[in-house]
Amino acid sequence: MAAPRESATLRSLLEGVVAESGLALDSVVELHQNGSPVVRVVVDVTGEEGEVDSDTLAAVSRAVSKAMDAADPIDGEYLLEVSTPGAERELTRPRHWRRALGRLVHIKLREGDALTGRLVEVGEGSVTVEIDGQPTTIALENVKKARPRVEFGSEE
Repeated sequence: MAAPRESATLRSLLEGVVAESGLALDSVVELHQNGSPVVRVVVDVTGEEGEVDSDTLAAVSRAVSKAMDAADPIDGEYLLEVSTPGAERELTRPRHWRRALGRLVHIKLREGDALTGRLVEVGEGSVTVEIDGQPTTIALENVKKARPRVEFGSEE
């Protein structure tokens, strides 16, 4: 499978379409799976709280499909996937970090270390994670990869 690549052309085509549905275009990538072209569109709520309901996702999916059909930006057949980011999406933008406030996050640092803690603050260029009751501030430029974690069970 070829590595997915963000498509600026498709982003400019679809950003307004998604915005008309009241959502934000999180990403749009082109990739190949099993030799077939795939366009993967990820949409999310515009604010920092809330979720995309299934009716809204279906409506934006139809609107994106219609826009793609009208513009015909890809030669030949392709698979169009329109979805939401999911519970453990990679935290790559400030909005992603703000939406993850209060959640458990796993962070891999550029120098190789990894840590897991509760995200308690998001600043301009840094985040603060509480690890074993101690706040640790990390510059975003030092983060290689970060994802929220799904927590199962209850705290008692």
